[in-house]
Amino acid sequence: MKLGVAAGATAATIVGASVPITGMLEGYPVLTGQAMRYALGAAVLLLVARRLPMPSWRDIPPLLGVVVTGMLGFNAVLIAAQQYAEPGFVAAVMGGAPIALALLSRQRTASAVVGAVVVAAGIVLLSGGGSWHGPGLALALITMAGEVCFTLFAVGVVRRLGVLGVATWTCILATVIGAVLGTFVGGWQMPNAKQGFSLALLAVVVTALAFGLWYFAVNRLGSDRAGVLIGLMPVSGLATSVLLGAQELTLVSVAGVTTVALGCVIGLRRGTHEPTGTHEPTEAHHTHDAGRVPPNSTIAKGSDTPAEVVAP
Repeated sequence: MKLGVAAGATAATIVGASVPITGMLEGYPVLTGQAMRYALGAAVLLLVARRLPMPSWRDIPPLLGVVVTGMLGFNAVLIAAQQYAEPGFVAAVMGGAPIALALLSRQRTASAVVGAVVVAAGIVLLSGGGSWHGPGLALALITMAGEVCFTLFAVGVVRRLGVLGVATWTCILATVIGAVLGTFVGGWQMPNAKQGFSLALLAVVVTALAFGLWYFAVNRLGSDRAGVLIGLMPVSGLATSVLLGAQELTLVSVAGVTTVALGCVIGLRRGTHEPTGTHEPTEAHHTHDAGRVPPNSTIAKGSDTPAEVVAP
C-alpha cells in the first residue's frame, strides 16, 4: 500500500506542478500540440516497456474512453472553461472528482467517501472559489467528469494490459486521434523554443512518468482511495506558485493544505466495515475495482493472458 500511495502522490504532485509549464502553450493549437506531446510520451514508454501487450476488442472502448474524455477532451474543455470562469472556480468544481471516484467505486468504504469530502473542502479553500459566467459552470463540470473518467475507464483494462500497457496504448491512440482532428481544427504549427520545451517536458514527465505512476497507484489502492490523492494537485500547484513568487502563502491556503492532508489520511485508511454501497456477491468484488490484486500477479504485470475481469 505504501508504494501505491507514494506513486499516486508523486503523480499528483507532478501534474499540479506542471500548470506553469502548460501555460507556456497558450495560443498554440490544442489538438495538434497534444498529438505531438502524446507521440513523444508514447515513444518514451515504448523504450521503457519490455513488451507491449496487444489489447483485445473489449479493451478498445475503455482505452478510447480514457483518450476522448480524460486526455484530449479534458485538456480542450479545461482551456474552454477558463474562458468563462476564473481558474479558482474551475479548480473548486474539479474538487468534486475525489467524491465522484469514491462514490462510483463498487468497493467504496465510509473512510474513502469521508476522506474525499474533506479533500474537496480543502481544494475549495485552496482555490478561493471564484466566479463564472455563460457556460462556465457546465464546462467546469465537464472538466471534472473528464478527470473522473481518466481513472474509471482504466480500472478494468489496467488489470488486463498492465500499467505500462494502458499508458502506452492511450498515448498512441491520443496521438492518432489528436493528429487527425487537429489537422481540421487548429491546424499544425511549428513550436518555438519555449513551446517545444513545454511539449517535451509535458511528454516525458507529466505523460510518460505521471501516467504510469497514477495507474500503478489505482491498481494498488483502488479508484476510491487513489482518488483522494487528486487533492495534492492544487497543493503542488500552490507550492510551485509560491516558489516562483507568483503567489503568497496565506493562512487560508495553509488551512486548505492542512484540510487536504487530513482528507488524504482519512481516505487512505483501510476500510474495516462493509462497503457503503449495496451488498453484492463476493465474486463481483473480485472482478471490478482495481487495486485489490496481488502486486506480483500476472494481472498486475500485464500478462498477455486476459483475466476474467469486468471492464468499467
